[in-house]
Amino acid sequence: MSARFEEIDWRPTPLGDISLRRRRDPASGADVYEVKLGDEFLMSSLFTAGEIALTRLGLAGLAHTDLDVAVGGLGLGYTAQAALDDSRVRSLIVVEALGEVIEWHQRHLVPLGALLASDPRCRLVQGDFFEAIGDRVGLDPQTPGRRFDAILLDIDHSPRHVLHPRHASLYQPPGLRAVADRLHPDGVFALWSNDPPDEDFVSALKGVFAAPEVHVVDFGNPLQDRTATNTVYVAHRR
Repeated sequence: MSARFEEIDWRPTPLGDISLRRRRDPASGADVYEVKLGDEFLMSSLFTAGEIALTRLGLAGLAHTDLDVAVGGLGLGYTAQAALDDSRVRSLIVVEALGEVIEWHQRHLVPLGALLASDPRCRLVQGDFFEAIGDRVGLDPQTPGRRFDAILLDIDHSPRHVLHPRHASLYQPPGLRAVADRLHPDGVFALWSNDPPDEDFVSALKGVFAAPEVHVVDFGNPLQDRTATNTVYVAHRR
């Protein structure tokens, strides 16, 4: 049995101090993995329904096989693993700003690390998603200008609550057009948000993409003994 609490790793980064912690859930006895940036909780293995739904809802509208998928933000890997669980996905590139987070997976310090690091379809790339999306090279440094069937984004808390001020421009029409330019003509952009549906953001999506969908994902929060929600936006390239 694991210790009740362990700080597995702690590193200073350009975004602030990041730490990976493991604690034992007193109710279930299971290990819960958590990531903090400074004093702020970024993610927990106790709450993964939204991340998994992001992938499933994003890929559900694609009718063909041999999908090339890009994920913005690695985190604990649940969005990426859900993509690899879809047999239609032939390649997955995950763009993560922090090399420390990639290293956690490569060293198998997180539950899904071994699966992601060993899957030949998956490549973990250190880079700034927000810079890369508008850069000439794009999201895949090995294939400049590459386009994808789906781009799944799970980095900021929401379009209004971003981790860094320079991220905010991506959620406006010019930034969304840059995302659309990285998609195949029938490609899909999907975004996870911790906030309720945002009508202003939906309006921005409508100006760039065709018929955006808004999905509210419900899941249980045992810490607060209530039902919590995330929002997933899915938009098809015109």
